[in-house]
Amino acid sequence: MKAILFRQHGGPEVLEYADIPAPQPEPGEILVRLRVAALNRLDLWVRKGWPGIRLEYPHIPGADGAGEIAALGQGVTDWKVGERVAINANVGCGDCEMCRAGKDNLCTRWNLLGETMRGTYCEYISLPPRQLFRLPAGFDLRTAAAAGLVYLTAWHSLIARGNLQSGETVLIVGASGGVNTASISIAKYVGARVIVVGSNENKLQLAESLGADVLINRAQEPEWHKTVFAATHKQGADVVVDNVGTTYPLSFRAARKGGRILTVGNTGGPKFEIDNRFIFGKHLSLLGSTMGTLKDFSDVMTLVTAGQLPVALDQTFPLQHARLAHQRLENGEQLGKITLEI
Repeated sequence: MKAILFRQHGGPEVLEYADIPAPQPEPGEILVRLRVAALNRLDLWVRKGWPGIRLEYPHIPGADGAGEIAALGQGVTDWKVGERVAINANVGCGDCEMCRAGKDNLCTRWNLLGETMRGTYCEYISLPPRQLFRLPAGFDLRTAAAAGLVYLTAWHSLIARGNLQSGETVLIVGASGGVNTASISIAKYVGARVIVVGSNENKLQLAESLGADVLINRAQEPEWHKTVFAATHKQGADVVVDNVGTTYPLSFRAARKGGRILTVGNTGGPKFEIDNRFIFGKHLSLLGSTMGTLKDFSDVMTLVTAGQLPVALDQTFPLQHARLAHQRLENGEQLGKITLEI
């Protein structure tokens, strides 16, 4: 099969468009013919590498994908060849205490497609049926692939961890990334008021198209926490979505007393200082999470495919042009999710 792979860490130049043996479905697995993959910042981090990362080389990046069932492994029932599916990248073992309790993102043998397992930048992938979501007839495969990881991540963070309620105010730091755009859509679906901080007008226009109520250009308002306070009658935001990390000093100031700070990543870097006085002085809760559960995936993809949660799409590239797609994402030029056509 055709695939994008790399044999060593580095820049986009290490990505190869090559032939690799296609997987065969093991007993209890389903072989999926992928038609679309979607990019995440995870793909850049894995390609660059970090101390201690262990991969099976050559490694295939990519967490998100959608396509149709090509073959059924022994013992698989209730599925048919030709059914169109989206892929859940959060892979639990299915057997441990956490998986049996429905908390598979806390699995003791947890894996993530494109990171600890070969991913979706390829023609075929074989997975257990629990990792697949049936798509309605005619639903756009590009939208399905683009939604998977970011909507699962944002849903678990905002709903399961953050307990977001209708009428609350949500501050989202970042206007055009996948998790942030998903967070805007989910927050509006719940009935929250959404404030977005973005780096330029094009990205803020994207946030506005998804329903954001208050737009703040951080290039023009570097002390944006003051604008948040003014927009909330000097109360602050009930919930702050901050997946940057280095912006915590302003996020802590922008949160109201008793507010919740949600994080699923650290695009600004893994280490930074925290002024603990804000945490105890304002009774703040700092809530982290990674991905979500099988139920979360089913719940949020049901809403996506029903048209209840809009998905922001950027450019699409042929699989063999994955280097260009990575460059666009790395340069921060995207307005929504970048996809690969397979």
